[in-house]
Amino acid sequence: MALSLDDIALLFARHGHTQYTGEPVTQLEHALQTALLAEQEGAAPSLIAASLLHDLGHMLEDLGDTPTLSGVDDLHQYRILPFLRTLFDEDVLAPIALHVDAKRYLCASDPDYFAALSADSVRSLALQGGVFDAQQAAAFIARPYAQDAVRLRRWDDRAKTAALPTPDYAYFSRYVVQSLRSASR
Repeated sequence: MALSLDDIALLFARHGHTQYTGEPVTQLEHALQTALLAEQEGAAPSLIAASLLHDLGHMLEDLGDTPTLSGVDDLHQYRILPFLRTLFDEDVLAPIALHVDAKRYLCASDPDYFAALSADSVRSLALQGGVFDAQQAAAFIARPYAQDAVRLRRWDDRAKTAALPTPDYAYFSRYVVQSLRSASR
C-alpha cells in the first residue's frame, strides 16, 4: 500500500508526539530538527524531504518505548520504502534507506564519531550489524547517494535537542511536494 501526502501528515499528527526512543525529543521534533539542519546547510529539496521523512518507518508500528533494550532492530529504514516508492525517486528514498548504514560507515571512518553517539544509538548499532570493516566502508561510500546518506546521518545525530524551536511540519512539507515524482504531482 502506498502512502499519500495526507497519509504522511496523518502519521506525524498521530504518532509525532511519541518519544523518539532514548532521546529528549519526540518523533516530530526529531524530524523537524533534522530537516532544519539540512535546510540550514543548503541541502537540495530532495535531501531536506528525506531528512524530514527518514524515521517515518518508526511510526508504522508500535514496538514499545525502547525496542533496542529488548534486542529489536525495527528495520525502519527499509520498512517505509514500499509506502513511499510511488511518491519519490531515489534522491529521496536512497538516503532514507542508507542512513543506518551511514552510521556504520561513520563509526569506521571517523575516529570521533562513535564516542558522540547516544546510548540508544550505540545499542541500535550493534543490532544493525555493528561497525563496518574497511572493505564494507569502501563499498558503502561508493554507492549512489551514500554521501547524501552520510550528511543525513550527521543531521540525524544532532537533531536531538529538547525544546529547540523549529518551523512546523507544514513549512517543511513544501520540500516534500517539490520532491514528488513528476507523475505524482
